[in-house]
Amino acid sequence: MALAPGETNESFIREVDENLRRSQAEEFFRRYGLWVIGAALLLLVAFAGLLYWRGQQRAAAAEQSEVLAAVITDIGAGNTRTVEQRLAGIQRQGSDEYAGLAQLTGAAFALQKGNRAAAIAAYREVAADGDQPQAVRDAALLRGTALEFDSLKPEEVIARLQPMTTAESAWFGSAAELTAMAMIKGGRRSEAGRLFGQIASRQDLPPSLRSRAVQIAGTLGVDATAQMPAGS
Repeated sequence: MALAPGETNESFIREVDENLRRSQAEEFFRRYGLWVIGAALLLLVAFAGLLYWRGQQRAAAAEQSEVLAAVITDIGAGNTRTVEQRLAGIQRQGSDEYAGLAQLTGAAFALQKGNRAAAIAAYREVAADGDQPQAVRDAALLRGTALEFDSLKPEEVIARLQPMTTAESAWFGSAAELTAMAMIKGGRRSEAGRLFGQIASRQDLPPSLRSRAVQIAGTLGVDATAQMPAGS
């Protein structure tokens, strides 16, 4: 079937365009082909290096995890002679995350030994360390605030924990309970009652925490039993 003049012109233009691109590609490869191959090889080498580095990082993380788990087990069993040295080793050699977890473990160990000031100082240091993952910093802030609760102003406790009292926060239960207690301390009893009611309504929180929230809310004149999930 014959093509219309317009279609013939378009077909011819496409053919010329394709030939031109092919010629340009051949000329480019003739001039720069070795560079292209070299760059591709360098990219592959770099990618292989990245995979190796990631593998090493995973291996190192697995080793740090095992050491930390062993330390925690030993603390629980009372075998604490080398605990501090091993935790210090993880802090020196570990990734930011495991160094932070080691420091948190050290803070808990210090508290277990009765050194409250050292535990608070360690929690403060981790919470303020911008190199730590946010989850580690939040854990340190929450634990440190609980330890310092009696010496802090209610407004300071509430301000510290505000980011963790959102419904989406993984720390909502503990942070909301501490916040509500600070509200009571600061005379904000009705707000505290409502917050305890929110705690009671969260089925994803431990039953002991929800039950405690119902009891405290009741002392504040808030009936939170209706907000307890069915079957609780």
